[in-house]
Amino acid sequence: MNDNRTPLRRAGWVALAYLLAGFAWIAFSDSLAEAWFPDPKTLSVIQTWKGSFFVLITGVILFSVMLRQLTKDRVLLKLQHRQREALRERERQLQILMDNLPGMAYRCLYDRDWTMKFVSQGCAKLTGFEPNELVDNCVTSYAALVSDADNQQLFEQVRVALEKEESFSLEYEVTRKDGSRIWVWERGRGVRGEDGSLHLEGIILDISGRKALESELEQMATRDPLTGLLNRREMSRVLEEELQRARRYQRPMAVLWIDFDHFKEVNDTYGHAAGDSVLRSMSRLLLASVRSVDSVGRFGGEEFVIALPEMDLDKAYETGERLRLKVEETPQPLGDGRTVPLTISIGISVYPDHGQGAAVLCAAADRAMYLAKKRGRNCVTMAHLHDQVHNE
Repeated sequence: MNDNRTPLRRAGWVALAYLLAGFAWIAFSDSLAEAWFPDPKTLSVIQTWKGSFFVLITGVILFSVMLRQLTKDRVLLKLQHRQREALRERERQLQILMDNLPGMAYRCLYDRDWTMKFVSQGCAKLTGFEPNELVDNCVTSYAALVSDADNQQLFEQVRVALEKEESFSLEYEVTRKDGSRIWVWERGRGVRGEDGSLHLEGIILDISGRKALESELEQMATRDPLTGLLNRREMSRVLEEELQRARRYQRPMAVLWIDFDHFKEVNDTYGHAAGDSVLRSMSRLLLASVRSVDSVGRFGGEEFVIALPEMDLDKAYETGERLRLKVEETPQPLGDGRTVPLTISIGISVYPDHGQGAAVLCAAADRAMYLAKKRGRNCVTMAHLHDQVHNE
């Protein structure tokens, strides 16, 4: 393949060599025959044998050359056949591998449309579009399946990876053909073509299940499993965060500590399943009765805490009284069609009047709640000013 001699040139050299050898044979052999055999009859016989000998020699040479060339051609053809078969087998194996991938293998241009030049059959399951609908943006571009904000971020992350000559890993949402949205994980790298053009090659997997699990675990870490409210740990964090904001802007913040009255009787009389139903119902009622900026959490058992940002003593008391009346007026479902009346006792503390830290405010509100219990329950009590503590 690297020989600069073309087939025409090589054939020309062979023909020229044959002609020169033939003319030399005819010229010299005739002169020698005439010198050695002056008798015309004998010369005629010798020339006949000479011609036959020339044909025999050239035939043997031609046979040898053709045999050598055809043998080489046969070897090359067998080699090419084996290579083609091996290539087909590799392509078949690669196609099977790609078709059985849980996601989509791709090759695309590095442009704003992520113009696909190749996608595997997994494209249909992943995006809802057939491969031919995405290739060369026939029906839609891959970029159209991703939000503009995500596209901008993806393009920047890929650019940084290409500059560092590293592979890239991305997580983002894709809108499928039916309008549903899924989370995908993409892994790829830049590849230079023979013409110098830049392509991206990689694989895209559906990670919606993993994302749902992460969200569920996050919910479990911050939410009470029974009521869906903030759990004790997360509510404590929210209280600290709201206190920091109150200090920064010199605003008040109220804490309501709520406990159900005689809730043990509900469990003892109707069972714990009924008690759980009441807790869930009460949680929904409290959430629906406060502002969107307020936070409601369950500290344990039947004790609930509400953080009320930018709320002073008077407004906090009004809110507590409103919640108390609403609970008193709303029978709580037991989960079997029956309802039960319920009341609550509320203790209130306010920053900075009753303390500077979350723990101090909670302790003051808790003491006020127990004072409400002593006063006969179903009432709202403010923390005493002598309980105020200005340090942790």
